[in-house]
Amino acid sequence: MKTFRIALLAPLCFALGFALPAAAQETQGNNCGGADLIDALDPGTRKKLEREAAAMPHSEGIQWQAKRGDTVIDIFGTYHFEHRLTDAHLQRLEPIITAADKIYLEISNDDQMAMQRAMAENPSLMFITEGPTLPDLLGEEDWQQYREEMQARMIPGFMAAKFKPLWAGMMLGIGPCEAQAGAFEAKGIDMLVGDRAAEVGNPSRSLEEFDALLTLLDSFPMDDQIEMIRMSLAWPGDMNDLSYTIRERYLSEEIAMTLVFSRYVSEEYGGEAGAEGFAMVEDLLLEKRNLGWIDRLEAQVAPGDHVLIAVGAGHLPGEVGILKLLEDKGYTVTRMEQL
Repeated sequence: MKTFRIALLAPLCFALGFALPAAAQETQGNNCGGADLIDALDPGTRKKLEREAAAMPHSEGIQWQAKRGDTVIDIFGTYHFEHRLTDAHLQRLEPIITAADKIYLEISNDDQMAMQRAMAENPSLMFITEGPTLPDLLGEEDWQQYREEMQARMIPGFMAAKFKPLWAGMMLGIGPCEAQAGAFEAKGIDMLVGDRAAEVGNPSRSLEEFDALLTLLDSFPMDDQIEMIRMSLAWPGDMNDLSYTIRERYLSEEIAMTLVFSRYVSEEYGGEAGAEGFAMVEDLLLEKRNLGWIDRLEAQVAPGDHVLIAVGAGHLPGEVGILKLLEDKGYTVTRMEQL
């Protein structure tokens, strides 16, 4: 049951947690509606989650600035998919991109392209290339439901059958509407920042190596990955509503609330095992990566540098969020005005 939490954290991790390669096509933007699942909670539960979110360091905000001496780091928390404010966010970042000495993304645009090439040359990075595939691993009933859900996300059955379960589970975590609107293909703000950085002659840099990220994803046991798919299929809620909730709370800059809500859902439906699964994924996909990023920045940022980092907004708040980690390194961190 511990991976029930992983299944329901998928929209958060995929949208706010880590950027994976997209085909970088132009789309018409994201106009998907839905119901806010946090607003739908009973008042007592909602107030409790609001208190938990408010207690987290740097609970709200997507644009921050950290200063230590004459070193300046601008931090922007991204939503990895296109949304109605993507262009406005890019416009706001334009002068920072132009002025920055170094620009960091989770995975730079050049490394994103290298990752796509690596996946094309070695399909086993994303797909099951030998042994039982998902129809065998899931069983007939779950396979048929899974296939229908993937088709609703514009992914044909023959391809869905061969995804590694963790990749499949993350894709199930994206609502069908958002997938149909081009979430898997469109350029989100991360890639657009990288494009603009290249245009001004200062190509983006990676905060981590893409092969390390792929190794991290492969570290989840196969049985847990399969259970992740089953739990995603069994969740009684609407994934369109979950995607909508995460996106709208991001646009309201309520980042910690998305984290505590994900924890609540995991514990509500998964019990103790759900809580354990939440902690495992938070540790692997958010906190350990944050620590590695700060180590890289400490090694590569010189005194007096002006740096921009743009990473999933889920990495910003919390005791092991990158903002608190920068404070621990002697930076003074200030929130910039909300857009």
